[in-house]
Amino acid sequence: MADDSKTSNVGGRYAQALFDLANDEKKLSAVEADLRALKTMSAESKDLRTLLASPAFSADDKGKALAALAVKAKLNSTTQKFLGLLAANGRASALPAVIAAFEDLAASARGAVSARVTTAVPLTAAQSKGVAAALRSALGKDPEIETRVDPALLGGIKVQVGSRLFDASLRSKLDSLKFALKRA
Repeated sequence: MADDSKTSNVGGRYAQALFDLANDEKKLSAVEADLRALKTMSAESKDLRTLLASPAFSADDKGKALAALAVKAKLNSTTQKFLGLLAANGRASALPAVIAAFEDLAASARGAVSARVTTAVPLTAAQSKGVAAALRSALGKDPEIETRVDPALLGGIKVQVGSRLFDASLRSKLDSLKFALKRA
C-alpha cells in the first residue's frame, strides 16, 4: 500500500512539472493528446506494461525503448524530452500515475473534473448520461468520464474522482457482509 502512495506522489509531482512546462510552452493540448496516446498504447501492450513496471530492465533500457516509441508515435518534442527525463531518473514505472495526475490537472484547468467510472458491464448511452448528470449535480462541475469494465465487480458502479472513491459495487457490499459475518 505504501508503494502506491509513493508512486502517486511521484506521479503527481512529475505531472505538475510537465503540466507547468507544457502550459508555459503553449503545448498543453498536444502533450495531453500524447499522454492519452501513451495510455492507450500501455493498455493495449502487455510488453510495454512489463517494460515500465519490471525492475529487470535498466533505466537506460527503458529510456531507449520510450525514446524509440515516442519517435515512432511522432510524439511532441516536449513529451519526448519528458519521457527521457522520467526514464533517466528511474521513474518510468510511475508513467501511469503521471498520466492519471496530468489528466486531472488538465481537466481542472478546463474547469472540469476527471472521473473514472468502473462497472461490471459496459454502460449504455442513457446510463452514461445519467452518471454524468449525477456527477455534475454532486460535484458542481462538468465531469470528463473515463469508463472501464471490470467483471469482478459483479454489479453496481465505482466512481473515482481525484482521491475520493464512491463504491456502490456488489463486490464491495458482499465483502462488507462477509466481514460482518466473520465478526459476529
